[in-house]
Amino acid sequence: MMEVTPVPLHVAARERYLAYALSVVTSRALPDVRDGLKPVQRRILFTMFHELSLHPSGRYRKCAAVVGDVMGKYHPHGDQAIYDALVRMAQDFTLRATLVDGQGNFGSLDGDKAAAMRYTECRLTALAEELLTELKKRTVDYRPNYDGQRFEPIVLPAQFPHLLINGCEGIAVGMATRIPPHNLGEIIDATVALIDDPSLNTQQLMEYVKGPDFPTAGQILSDTADIASIYETGQGTLRVRAQYELEREGRRKLIVIHSVPYGVNKGRLLERIGQHVQEKKLPQVVDVRDESTEDVRVVIELKVGSSVEAVMAYLYKHTPLEGTWSVNMTALIPSENPDVARPARLNLHECLSIWLKFRNQTIRRRFEYDLQQLLDRIHILEGFSLIFDALDEVIALIRKSEGKRDAAERLMDRFDLTEIQTDAILELKLYRLARLEILLIQEELDEKRLEAARIQDILSSVLKIWSVVRAELLEIRALYATPRKTVIAAPEKQLVYDADAYIVKEDSYVVVTRDGWIKRQSSFTNMSKIRIREGDEIGWLIRAHTRSTVSFFTSHGVAYVMRVDDVPATTGYGEPVQRHFKFSDGERIVGVLSNDSRHRPPLAPPEPVEEETEQPPPPPYCIAFTEHGRVLQFSLKSHEEISNRNGRRFGRLKTGDAIFVVYELRDEDKVCVATRFGRAMIFPTGEIPILKAAGKGVTGIKLRPEDYILACELATSSLDGPKIFTAQGRELVVRERKFGISKRGSRGKVVLKRGHIENWERRPQIELGPVKQDDGGEEE
Repeated sequence: MMEVTPVPLHVAARERYLAYALSVVTSRALPDVRDGLKPVQRRILFTMFHELSLHPSGRYRKCAAVVGDVMGKYHPHGDQAIYDALVRMAQDFTLRATLVDGQGNFGSLDGDKAAAMRYTECRLTALAEELLTELKKRTVDYRPNYDGQRFEPIVLPAQFPHLLINGCEGIAVGMATRIPPHNLGEIIDATVALIDDPSLNTQQLMEYVKGPDFPTAGQILSDTADIASIYETGQGTLRVRAQYELEREGRRKLIVIHSVPYGVNKGRLLERIGQHVQEKKLPQVVDVRDESTEDVRVVIELKVGSSVEAVMAYLYKHTPLEGTWSVNMTALIPSENPDVARPARLNLHECLSIWLKFRNQTIRRRFEYDLQQLLDRIHILEGFSLIFDALDEVIALIRKSEGKRDAAERLMDRFDLTEIQTDAILELKLYRLARLEILLIQEELDEKRLEAARIQDILSSVLKIWSVVRAELLEIRALYATPRKTVIAAPEKQLVYDADAYIVKEDSYVVVTRDGWIKRQSSFTNMSKIRIREGDEIGWLIRAHTRSTVSFFTSHGVAYVMRVDDVPATTGYGEPVQRHFKFSDGERIVGVLSNDSRHRPPLAPPEPVEEETEQPPPPPYCIAFTEHGRVLQFSLKSHEEISNRNGRRFGRLKTGDAIFVVYELRDEDKVCVATRFGRAMIFPTGEIPILKAAGKGVTGIKLRPEDYILACELATSSLDGPKIFTAQGRELVVRERKFGISKRGSRGKVVLKRGHIENWERRPQIELGPVKQDDGGEEE
């Protein structure tokens, strides 16, 4: 009967999760620093080499056959995951040096997927065989596969530092790796230099390794210090960008992009560029087309006279043509247990040092294997040489024997042979007893003895083993090294991004309704023809060019600023302003001002102040009146630049108070204000102090607790003022001629002794006057 032992849930969960995490780290996600491969990659290459003999000079086999063998014999996971790993090893835009020679559709830089595995074929590349050929000489340890029926190598006997050459990406549990590819020639040069002088540090190794070398070329903008920091610490961020050239067709300029950053999908990149052109964010661009064949060639056609630098600055900022590439050089390194490796973050020096130690061991084991094979053969040949002078006696002895076993015993007793030598003699073909064959055997014996002595001499010297490592690395370099693709240098000319350069400068009308809907139109025939929502009305109608900004002032004392070009262009209703900014509950627009300086009348120069007196904020100024009778004056300069969604505060209000209206001040303006319970006053704007930051303002008119502001306007003449309506329907204009000038902060004068003011005529704030052109002309 089975015994059940209770285990706490947290203990069981911890043990099982740790086992899962260890499996992911060591058996799936991270590469081994010795051969630079993940387990699935290693098993694919081993199967192609050992099981299917798919050598570079041989035939191709269906990828489905390879995937089936890998999954059934060594890697019990999904077939699609195995095929994806095989496909990546065949893509020349993914690996700097491909390991699988693919025939068929293996995907593209545009993001096209590979064809199904039943259609594609593969075999090993010549470089991949350099990772595998020494397996036959027992240079690495083996372990049982997942079901114990076969054996697989723990790592491959890589003859070059593959981890750095092709790089690797993977996500484990609690850690990840992202190692960029490098140039094979540079890595081997650095490795050879480290053999010659093991005291070299990372900085000195960088004389040979300039930086990553991506298969898609491009340019690395990071300076030498940043790259050195990455190689020293094993992590960091590279800044990469595409490269382009300028071509001309007559008067037209063509920007030809001939590389993309590593890992960027070219198809999606073209979509992004086309989207910006379609949205008219790049008015300099006429057309974008992809003329790529085997090489990347994306052509951007410009308008005549357009700036190439401005277009590329925009594309580098808003598309993946420029970006960052994070480096994390985490890999598995050998531990005391040869069957288990442990993860570690490595720098450049550690990567090469650990690989060199491993390579030294594999070469030693290769020579030991070769020596043992030679000694076994010499042993047999020495047996042949013993019997050549007594062939007649040997033949007679064999003829008298009663069988193979009897003959073997007679030979061993007579000539002092070993069992191995005796078996070889008995299996010897008769033609080998000819005089010429005997001479060939003697020559072979002499050659084997010389070769064995040479190998013994190498094994007895540490320096000679390292010289073999060095020579073989240089041989691989001569066979497989290619020129660097990625340029490592700061751009000759820093491209400056200027948002205004991508906006066509043209005059527009910005329409803002009382309910907070905004839009812009290039023209209209009559203000009554402007389309607005039912029940709404136009509150502000201003004119400004598309590169200028417009400021929205709200009842909560916050100013929101956006570019005129970002205001939705439509002849429909437009959009609510809340779509562009983060309004609070109950917040509404109470003032809108254009920041196009051409629409402002000339301001009187500010009065001179003494040097000891603190300078006031610069003009122009705005005035804001609150419902509780306070008034604020502040500089508009603080609210001309584009704001974020939260806006900028210009007033700090008491609880329950709200901004009633905001105006831009003109010369000689006076404030005309009327309250709900029939009081009015007029006072000069010069009595309002200018705030240097968001503040509470000063008292404009004293109110009874239940009273509040109902009407407020700025007047430049004695006839101007707000038109108010009493509860009985009587009209009254609050103007200077009737009410005179009062001192700010007083209670004002009585408008009504009985009843109250019902409402006032809120006319649209319209700024459509003459516009001064940049060249001094004037347009209506």
